[in-house]
Amino acid sequence: MKKDTEAVSDFRVNVDRRELFTKMVTGSVAMVAAGASTAAAAKGMEISSQSGTDFPESHDSAAWAFTSHDGGLASNGKSGHRWAMLIDLRKCVGCQSCTVACKFENNVPDGVFRTLVADIELGRFPDTRRGFLPRLCNHCERPSCVEVCPAGATWQRQDGIVVMDYDRCVGCGSCVGACPYDARFMNPVTGTADKCNFCAQRVDQGLLPACVETCVGGARQFGDLADASSAPARALRQDSVQVLKPQTGNQPSVFYIGLPDALQNNIRGIPDLWSQQRIAAGKAATAWQVKE
Repeated sequence: MKKDTEAVSDFRVNVDRRELFTKMVTGSVAMVAAGASTAAAAKGMEISSQSGTDFPESHDSAAWAFTSHDGGLASNGKSGHRWAMLIDLRKCVGCQSCTVACKFENNVPDGVFRTLVADIELGRFPDTRRGFLPRLCNHCERPSCVEVCPAGATWQRQDGIVVMDYDRCVGCGSCVGACPYDARFMNPVTGTADKCNFCAQRVDQGLLPACVETCVGGARQFGDLADASSAPARALRQDSVQVLKPQTGNQPSVFYIGLPDALQNNIRGIPDLWSQQRIAAGKAATAWQVKE
């Protein structure tokens, strides 16, 4: 009986300690949350007073507050820079590390991609070979997607990166059809258009895009065309570089080394996928579907 009584006593002590610890943690969290809420509200009021607009209640509100605080870096970019990507197809092994890294970094839903590596058979049997073609938004000097957007949801930053405001996008898909590189898609989760943004959130902080950082063969290189020592700038001076569909006049900022002639103007996309993506995004399908 004595042992049982001691056991019950110890149990009660342990329970009381747990309850006390729980109350202490809960109280501390509540105090921190209250302080953070007050600070955020004060910061929101400060930003609101500076911008002359109400603090937006949306999934992009945190990013909006950040870019307002730092002078519009996320939306305007850094003047004096011109970011570009160089892809050396001689080094690409088709491992898809870039594809996976992009999905993790940018929370890209299943079935759609901001970047991918097409696995293509070149030539005719029996003279065939395997080729890889990394694909992404080309961040054109003259982006056709910007011109057709009726909501002003897509624009080009001062440093050449083409970005989107997903709160403004109405999901009409005009930009998807206007892109000659099949680089845009309808996001089935957000119901808006989506695309690669050169990982601007990383580039603005001095980091490389996720796809470049994880490229095991070093096939992807990223740099500033305004910097003569950067890899893209050096390649334009020293190597024979190509771009996809040069006849469009979009002037891409994604350059290739070793791009086969068979692929330069014949990007293998799936045009009719647009309608399927619109359905997945909760939009009405188009009345027509282009077949390959």
